[in-house]
Amino acid sequence: MNKTKLTIDPEVNRKFKAYPKHVKDKMNHLRKLILEAAQNHDGVLEIEETLKWNEPSYIAKKGSTIRIDWKEKHPDQYAIYFKCTSKLVPSFKAIYGDLFTYEGDRAIVFQLDDVLPENELKKCLSAALTYHAIKHLPHLGLS
Repeated sequence: MNKTKLTIDPEVNRKFKAYPKHVKDKMNHLRKLILEAAQNHDGVLEIEETLKWNEPSYIAKKGSTIRIDWKEKHPDQYAIYFKCTSKLVPSFKAIYGDLFTYEGDRAIVFQLDDVLPENELKKCLSAALTYHAIKHLPHLGLS
């Protein structure tokens, strides 16, 4: 396992604390999965946790930004957002089909009571964290 350096913007912790109690564990779990995906990938030496559009965001040097959030207007769901012009979500759809629920080419959406398919999700997260190094591969090398 590599020693990924994590840089945290203190505003992120305030954002996590502001989530409603019933959502906080879900958001912390997504955060944990993202950081585990980074730690378990030799290509991710540094990751920055910050806020973009007031959403917790994760940026690695050769990666595409990952954002996560829960929104009051959709209280029963939360999501992981990816750059919509990337090949990320289309590749996830091609490999994992309906294992995930998608919002166009920009997000994987979860219901609050969903059991997350963690192994597959970590592969998606690793692909995002190393996107610029793998974007030339068919389906980002996920198949």
